[in-house]
Amino acid sequence: MREVVVTGIGLVTPLGVGQEINWKRLMNGHSGINKIETFKTDDLPCKIAGQIPNKSNDLDGGLNINDWIDPKDLRRIDRFIAYGLIAAQIAIEDSKWVPSNLHDNEKTGVLVGSGIGGLETIANTTEILNTKGVRKISPFFIPSALINLISGQISIKYNFKGPNHSVVTACSTGAHAIGDAAKIIESGKANVMIAGGAEAACCRIGMAGFSAAKALSTNFNDSPKEGSRPWDRDRDGFVMGEGSGIVVLEEKEHAIKRGAKIYSKIKGYGLSGDAYHITAPSLDGDGGYRAMSAALSESKLKPNDIDYINAHGTSTPLGDMIELKAVKRLFRSNLNHLSISSTKSLTGHLLGAAGAVEAIFSILAIQNQEIPPTINLINPEEGTSEFDLVPNKPKKKNIKNILSNSFGFGGTNASLIFGRID
Repeated sequence: MREVVVTGIGLVTPLGVGQEINWKRLMNGHSGINKIETFKTDDLPCKIAGQIPNKSNDLDGGLNINDWIDPKDLRRIDRFIAYGLIAAQIAIEDSKWVPSNLHDNEKTGVLVGSGIGGLETIANTTEILNTKGVRKISPFFIPSALINLISGQISIKYNFKGPNHSVVTACSTGAHAIGDAAKIIESGKANVMIAGGAEAACCRIGMAGFSAAKALSTNFNDSPKEGSRPWDRDRDGFVMGEGSGIVVLEEKEHAIKRGAKIYSKIKGYGLSGDAYHITAPSLDGDGGYRAMSAALSESKLKPNDIDYINAHGTSTPLGDMIELKAVKRLFRSNLNHLSISSTKSLTGHLLGAAGAVEAIFSILAIQNQEIPPTINLINPEEGTSEFDLVPNKPKKKNIKNILSNSFGFGGTNASLIFGRID
């Protein structure tokens, strides 16, 4: 079977732009969650989010979007597409992959998804329609908001003519995109795939919608950096985040032949469905268990071979403990060795981008042989004492294999296993 490796990574997250600043801040326990100042929040129960820092007040990691995308083009795309384009540029430049002929172009594809897509653009255009009328609607409205247009825009920019696809599986999107793209390479339909997720739902309608569902944290509006606290007894919901994570996946021999830097190998990919509830995970954690089991089976690894799990860990009262229940069921024999942490404690929940961003954090953990912490874990929930949740400080560790979990509304689950290249 054709093996798939990671040769490029790109990050645009609440921690900043690029892998260096993201990893530095992740390891320093630097939260990217702040009070929302970009739109009105006085009538919203949740007033905090993990938004992309602006260059004007964050010189080291902030984003000046005009440095990356022409202002004229920006008016024609939603922010989620912009974030995806920037992360893709970083990843592609990092990979140093430049097709040299038509065959290379036709064997390079794109598979990037989003959980919600152009929500802000849809809301703003609805307002224009209702106040100014149909003649004021932009002809770019539809393509600016469609989820698959993020893959379309990347492929057009770089002339990638291979499989052009998109994934929409709520909070599992980024993980499913990477896993599905790997399968395309394994099948021989492509040699290189640009894969990941992007999201920009930090807007009034997004915040209002998740608030109405009582999904968001509301107890930390005055101390936003404490709002995301997986497995802590004081957790009261997730914190919205935004951004993009993009990887360049490549057939192993193709990467070796061109002398590419190889970050890690994709060893396993598991999918499952809860068939339980539109928003809540099944109480027994069976869906997550089966996704992890499937990834482990494909990898031909044993539970004892997994060194670290980057957990879904959203900081919700229900979901956090259900995930640990599933982990315990599968990794019971390995709990003394296994480390688990949630990087959402630092970034918030990036929805459709979360799985891709966390996959990249997992890859960087392998590269650096260090595990990111779960911050704000001050008063651990009852029943967590048997798990190493890497509270508040990073942990040095010999890491060969990492499992990354992503679970989404509708009971959709994805697990990815990344391994060290020896």
